[in-house]
Amino acid sequence: MALPTSCDVLVAGSGNAGFSAAVAAKQAGAQRVVLIDKCPEEWAGGNTYFTAGAFRTAHNGTSDLLPIVNNVDETTAGLIDMEPYTVQDFSADMARVCGGRSDPELCKILLQDSNAAIKWLASNGIRFQLSFNRQAYKVDGRLKFWGGLALKTEDGGKGLVQDHRAAARQHGVSVFYSTSLTRLVTDPHTGAVTSVAVNQCGEEILIRTGAVILAAGGFESNSRMRSQYLGPGWDLAKVRGTPFNTGDCLELAIRDVSAKQAGNWSGCHSVAWDANAPAHAGDREASNEFTKSGYPLGLMLNTAGERFVDEGIDLRNFTYAKFGRAILAQPGLNAFQIWDSRMIPWLRDEEYREERVNRIMANSISDLADKLVSIGLEDREKFISTVESYNDAVYASQKEKPGIEWNPAIRDGLSTQSNAKKLPLAKSNWALPLDQAPFLAVHVTCGVTFTFGGIAVIPETAQVISSTTQRGIPGLYCVGEMLGGLFFENYPGGSGLTSGAVFGRRAGTAAAKMAALSTRSSDEHQVFQALAKL
Repeated sequence: MALPTSCDVLVAGSGNAGFSAAVAAKQAGAQRVVLIDKCPEEWAGGNTYFTAGAFRTAHNGTSDLLPIVNNVDETTAGLIDMEPYTVQDFSADMARVCGGRSDPELCKILLQDSNAAIKWLASNGIRFQLSFNRQAYKVDGRLKFWGGLALKTEDGGKGLVQDHRAAARQHGVSVFYSTSLTRLVTDPHTGAVTSVAVNQCGEEILIRTGAVILAAGGFESNSRMRSQYLGPGWDLAKVRGTPFNTGDCLELAIRDVSAKQAGNWSGCHSVAWDANAPAHAGDREASNEFTKSGYPLGLMLNTAGERFVDEGIDLRNFTYAKFGRAILAQPGLNAFQIWDSRMIPWLRDEEYREERVNRIMANSISDLADKLVSIGLEDREKFISTVESYNDAVYASQKEKPGIEWNPAIRDGLSTQSNAKKLPLAKSNWALPLDQAPFLAVHVTCGVTFTFGGIAVIPETAQVISSTTQRGIPGLYCVGEMLGGLFFENYPGGSGLTSGAVFGRRAGTAAAKMAALSTRSSDEHQVFQALAKL
């Protein structure tokens, strides 16, 4: 299929946000929708492919979600404990986790549209499931969901991309890979984006279009930009996802149309990542399984043998996206996660099974320290004393507060802090002694997922704002990781994919309407010119 020289709506980016925008544009009446991506087809899906497929949405409990999931039978449904997650709950989590810095109008739309956007995706063939493996613990025979996050897609990000591609085919979206956006062309009188230049196989092609939607990801795969914006050392972080999110479209939007910048340009989503994972791109087979998010069940220590975060300060949903930064700040840019036999069975199999990660086992903490010396532990004695001090603090806390029961599905209050003993750095929840052999350690580093800096948009339509006029640029929209202003320093797990769907849907709808206006205006102009010649 040849690349067309004109279309109604052109979308740049083949991730969740881009496909959502393209299908929404078709559903809103755009006849010719083209989606391009600079990656080859075997890398389709952008960072979406590498996610766990989690979507955070406001909901009214199991009765609201069961109709759109495919993995719950009647017996299982009777075992589920899931509290409603209201718009107010979602709002409180956004405010707390992002430090109250999120753009209030963007945030309001994200929260209020989340439920409808999920159900819209389901109507388009996206297969949803309840996330039993990641978001529920079986406690006293009940499946207890926690952290406000219950939905994922079947087969995670891989399945989500597969379903999006199928929906695009069904709706007649024309998709072209190995095709990069290189330039935005505007009308010199109105400032509207009227055409784009793309590069395909070394040839520049000009495509006239009624509207453009930028959904090409952040700059997390660009080591220069990471170092420039995130700070020293970030050029050494491992790339968790696609190697093609290099910030090109961010830079060309700023260059070509003076797009206004917004958001946390020194911030990003980064996780505890397998230290043995590839450095510059995710593995398409392993995908999200290199994430190592079991730290709330144990401890994290750096190569100096010291803890450096409160592993239990909050539910994992609200800390995993910022703890990668904490690991990157440690000596050697890496750390060790450790557990005892009490906690090992609670670790997620997809992240910690022997086939996926190098499991370092030992029958004592001193033996474990000996083994870790060979992979970077510099202070063996400090490592041992840190674990011993932690255990002593847990024992003292348990003695003072004997009625508290360990519960991984809530902030259980089991901590290291008591009147008898307080650690300088607490473990605030889920603190159990680490004293039952065998012991397990894994080696982790920082995996960067996506960057938070982006482009300012009009919240209702995701239309890009000009930095010179402070008004919307006609015919240009921005969604997904490129949209700036939602996340700061951290984010509530699952809200990134939801943002892509919410604003992708809005942008696609607005772009289709803009394209229709552009077509009508062009037709009227041609009629006027013809009449003038009579």
